[in-house]
Amino acid sequence: MVHPENEYLEMCRHILKNGIKKQDRTGTGTISIFGYQMRFDLSQGFPLLTTKRIPFRLVASELLWFIKGDTNIRYLLQHNNHIWNEWAFKNWVESDEYEGPDMTNFGLRSLENEQFNELYQKEMDKFVKRVLNDDEFAKKYGELGPVYGKQWRSWETSRGETIDQLKNVIEEIKRNPNSRRLLVVAYNPGEISGMALPPCHSLFQFYVADGKLSCQLYQRSGDVFLGVPFNIASYALLTHLIAKECGLSVGDFVHTFGDAHIYLNHIEQVQTQLSRTPRPFPTIKLNDKVNSVFDFELEDIELIGYDPHPAIKAPVAV
Repeated sequence: MVHPENEYLEMCRHILKNGIKKQDRTGTGTISIFGYQMRFDLSQGFPLLTTKRIPFRLVASELLWFIKGDTNIRYLLQHNNHIWNEWAFKNWVESDEYEGPDMTNFGLRSLENEQFNELYQKEMDKFVKRVLNDDEFAKKYGELGPVYGKQWRSWETSRGETIDQLKNVIEEIKRNPNSRRLLVVAYNPGEISGMALPPCHSLFQFYVADGKLSCQLYQRSGDVFLGVPFNIASYALLTHLIAKECGLSVGDFVHTFGDAHIYLNHIEQVQTQLSRTPRPFPTIKLNDKVNSVFDFELEDIELIGYDPHPAIKAPVAV
């Protein structure tokens, strides 16, 4: 039987073989394809990649952050999750109030210059401490703008009303599981300019059949080595949480891409990952006493039987 992780590994191979070299916003450069789809049967195990270790607690805390409608990194930092730091830090160092050393293009410079990297890490540590301990600073510079959580829970209409898309879609799954309108949209053109990063995972749709809940994600842009493994696990977990509240089993997670790319400075890491043999997927156990998606905390979500290969480090393009 073919291991389900090969869905992801085959995409990596396909991009390396058929991708086109393109320049990108970060200045790093990518190998890119347009249009690709993966499918994972969630009843066959939880799709947390095993050919490299994926930090599940970061995946879960980020998803709970989205679900809460939060857009400030303070919650993430309180849970020792630093995956959004660079985008908030960028807002700080580009502001008129920043008086520290020049941090222009800090992402690339920190990779190329060890001395600068030490300076950058010191500035980042100061930034994180201020977000955690200074309420006013956190409000101003921990904020990422109207990113995922805002759009999922408080989409603003032209009439000044707000729509709780996530709550509405859960209620609709319970009320009318055959609906073809079970969508949540994160890509809001009217608010893109205020976002630290326009949503890469743009919309997701649910589908109910034979007592099973399936989810399809459309991702306009996917950093295949670093970001996509998180995205797979995040939306698989979201499907588990919503299925539990709605009294359904889990079906498939379908992952559809626009621009799927491997950064040029990730190629060696991808090749290392492709040399490894997948191990059995873990499973997820949810606290039976928690019924609502909106009531889950980290301690209510247990990952069982995860035995991956070691992590593979790679730089984040900001």
